Amino acid sequence: MGSIMEASLFTRKIEAEIIKEVERLKSEGHNPSLSVIVVGNSPSTMVYFKNMSHKGVELGFYVELRKIDESVGAAEVLDLIHRLNDSKDVDGILVGLPLPKEYDVDSILHGISPDKDVDAFHPFNMGQLMIGKPRFVPATARSIISLLENYGVRIQGKNAVVVGRSNIVGKPVASLLLQRDATVTVCHSKTVDLAKYTREADILVVSMGRPRAITAEYVKDGAVVIDVGINDVNGKIVGDVDFEGVRSKASLITPVPGGVGVLTTLMLFDNVLKAARLNTDKH
Repeated sequence: MGSIMEASLFTRKIEAEIIKEVERLKSEGHNPSLSVIVVGNSPSTMVYFKNMSHKGVELGFYVELRKIDESVGAAEVLDLIHRLNDSKDVDGILVGLPLPKEYDVDSILHGISPDKDVDAFHPFNMGQLMIGKPRFVPATARSIISLLENYGVRIQGKNAVVVGRSNIVGKPVASLLLQRDATVTVCHSKTVDLAKYTREADILVVSMGRPRAITAEYVKDGAVVIDVGINDVNGKIVGDVDFEGVRSKASLITPVPGGVGVLTTLMLFDNVLKAARLNTDKH
């Protein structure tokens, strides 16, 4: 029976480090800040970003949550982003996803200055990550690596399989694992015989958006299993991994909820700290 990787065991340590750095910047006259832009009226989206904003305030950041009606055109949102780019009082900019379907998502996300792109969606920041010189790293990918490191999981020389190739999780975490000398395989919806690959994984990262899709037959004995999935099944949040079935084979496994997601907001605000340092260096 595998041990559960509980992120809450070391969140206080990470929070303390962030708070200490925020206080240091404030003592130098700079209040680290994040501007969050949410377009539309999705209640679940607003709850998520309000909770994230409250956490930022607890950590000592100034967080401005801008709610914009769907009737506002993409050009106006882009104009707002450009004004925030030019403001020395704004360190990080985040645009809530999904955006209305009539928006060109790439033009909005790429409009954010690479120096303020704390979600790390700008091509410049993605490119920096891919060449092994990351500045900002998507928060979920950082959370996965943080979990592995805090649990003392050896990455070097291990077979790592990532199921999912999104720009938010799959591609960045594959790059981070490769930079730590794992042998990395990326699988996706067109992969033929998925189990053939996942059964070879010493480290298995699953981000496919299908509830409980990875069962025990997909997993090697003693594997470390990181479940990134968040799925609502009859009002219950479950991951992409069949937790109870897979736990009997894994050496370590993340729960959902309580695993990767616990760290994601902290990693986002650590990115805001990096953006604040860049901003102070420029001014």
